[in-house]
Amino acid sequence: MRYLFSLILLISITVSAQKQENYESEVWVADNTDGTYTNPILYADYSDPDVARVGDDYYMTASSFNAAPGLPILHSKDMINWKLINHALPIQVPKETFDVPQHGNGVWAPSIRSHNNELYIYWGDPDHGIYMVRTDDPNGTWEEPVLVMEGKGLIDPSPLWDDDGKAYLVHAYAGSRRGVKSLLTVNKMNAEGTKVLDAGRHVFDGHDDHPTVEGSKFYKRNGYYYIFAPAGGVSTGWQLALRSKNIYGPYEEKVVLEQGSTDINGPHQGAWVETPEGEDWFYHFQDVEAYGRIVHLQPMSWENDWPVMGEDKDGNGIGEPVKTYKKPDVGKDYPVVTPVESTEFEEDSLGLQWQWQANPDVVWHAKLPGKDHLRLFSIKTQDDYKNLWITPSLLLQKFPAPDFTATTKLSLFPQEAEEGKRTGLIVMGMDYATLTLTHDKEGFIIKQTLAIDAIDGEEEVTIAEKRIDSNEVVFRVEVNAPDAMCQFSYSENGKKFTRIGQPFQAQPGKWIGAKVGLFSLSTQEAKRGGYADVEYFRITE
Repeated sequence: MRYLFSLILLISITVSAQKQENYESEVWVADNTDGTYTNPILYADYSDPDVARVGDDYYMTASSFNAAPGLPILHSKDMINWKLINHALPIQVPKETFDVPQHGNGVWAPSIRSHNNELYIYWGDPDHGIYMVRTDDPNGTWEEPVLVMEGKGLIDPSPLWDDDGKAYLVHAYAGSRRGVKSLLTVNKMNAEGTKVLDAGRHVFDGHDDHPTVEGSKFYKRNGYYYIFAPAGGVSTGWQLALRSKNIYGPYEEKVVLEQGSTDINGPHQGAWVETPEGEDWFYHFQDVEAYGRIVHLQPMSWENDWPVMGEDKDGNGIGEPVKTYKKPDVGKDYPVVTPVESTEFEEDSLGLQWQWQANPDVVWHAKLPGKDHLRLFSIKTQDDYKNLWITPSLLLQKFPAPDFTATTKLSLFPQEAEEGKRTGLIVMGMDYATLTLTHDKEGFIIKQTLAIDAIDGEEEVTIAEKRIDSNEVVFRVEVNAPDAMCQFSYSENGKKFTRIGQPFQAQPGKWIGAKVGLFSLSTQEAKRGGYADVEYFRITE
């Protein structure tokens, strides 16, 4: 009997792992399975994407700001189908700074590069300087971060190892910290890429024609040094290419991608990738407000040693984004796969799609082997609590599509009769809304709450409530385009759902899209103890 039980458990774990390995989203798939793809390839907030190729493998990272773990690592074999495989930064540094939420701070615009059989990631923290992590196994543990260049306002770094082995770093400036922006600077680095060696030389000033030049990426081709840099602002700008035969310039300039007649606003900031077959492609983002900065892929070619991105539809020499296009030629076909969204909490650890609002504490949750639920402990809110904006223990994931439904089954175990413990489903941004399960001496209560201008410290208010007979309930939120309107509902039997409260328009966070997720909290006054068990969290149509 013990052998039979072990065999059943092993089969269950294997099936669960296979489901995660071959996960296909119900709400957004870019691969049309006919040799073409449709943009965006990721309808999720992978802001400021950068990509490196290692052999026939492609690795993407993106800005993660204050969320932990940070620096997501995605992997693809065909440049269209991506799987989230790791995070390069389990704990944000400096740790003590990011033990509390630092919205909009942290990891800005990383660059990922393959060098000496290792992957390197450089990023700018606008308050501390330029960091680097590296590894010889992107699926495994990355080395501890190295502070390559200390200083305020240093952002958007990108390394270049030249043909003679010398190393350089280009970067931009955050005007909010340094007082100057739209300026690009090149520094010398040591050959290991771990330390900047000089004060740097300015190589481009965008104030005259290209305001808000940032997001610099360094390349070399046919004897030219190239700096790809977005300009004109996140939601309204364009992609600029700079080139020179000398690494310090002077650099010629050309706009190579713009919105034009398309509905793809601000197409810029990303990665040039060359396939083994010699094709060129360019990844970039599009800012779509509450949905974040979603990832597009453009075909790319070269004319007179200038890149042409997308398609030059009006003949002005500047590319425009494509909507549907032939997939990259990578030599073979690969199956559809997307980043995991749903989970039955059958694994022994949290899925990679989940991030906290700050560096996590080990006592916030438990995922024990053999348990088919996630336990979230009732964590006391901060001393000066007004709302959840600066509560670190929110467990969140990105919006995955323009239209989707998130459904979760929760049970609350307050362990005390008096009030003070609560759990629920949240749509988080600068405004947020929750569907909360809480309790008092008479039993359990469902509440829909709102916090408008949460970023400014406005208090969370209850707009609807309903008493229920059980500590177990299924919560749901439906999110619909184009305005990210959210409608909450609940079910006491998991079949019939009843709407509650009023529709809520999701809002972006600080430099990020809205997120959806879970919480389990206690007031400061309540006695210790209490927890919530989460049976599943499902993203469906």
